[in-house]
Amino acid sequence: MQLSKICLSHVCLSNRRHLLTINVSVRSVKAYFLTMAKTTPRPDLAAMIMPLGRALAEAELPVLRAHDLTMWGYAVLLRLEEEPVRAQAALAQSIGADKTRIIGVLDDLQDRGLISRERDPADRRVHLVSLSEKGGRVRAAAQAAIQRREDALLTRIPAVDRKPFLRALRLLSELPPEDITGS
Repeated sequence: MQLSKICLSHVCLSNRRHLLTINVSVRSVKAYFLTMAKTTPRPDLAAMIMPLGRALAEAELPVLRAHDLTMWGYAVLLRLEEEPVRAQAALAQSIGADKTRIIGVLDDLQDRGLISRERDPADRRVHLVSLSEKGGRVRAAAQAAIQRREDALLTRIPAVDRKPFLRALRLLSELPPEDITGS
């Protein structure tokens, strides 16, 4: 069966601005939706990024379990890969964790030899937190496995668009929060 014509009547589109009666040929459908794409505003960034972020975090969980890490433990190892941190509270703030709850995560990572915490000789109240060699190996293995999964997902983006997409995402993710919030 060959369809040469699509007949739609009383179609209400999701943006509620358009209640249309359409009787269009197949060729006109593409033109209509191209026009709609130009006149309908794009979704908000948070509306696009938040569900994606939740799904990506969910996809990481089996990999983290395989490496005996929690999401917060992995976040700590990633942060400490950059450089040691002078205070546990500063570490918690840099990864967006509650400083009172991060202590248990740090205790676990230290007990397993993945990080070290030493008192700062200049201020005994402060702990210097750093990544151990073993912690670096665990972080690298978990990150490689996560990025293999991400690479498979990225194949859904045309090859020519992948690097620009990742470059734009990195640029936005490196902005200071106040540049985004305006505060």
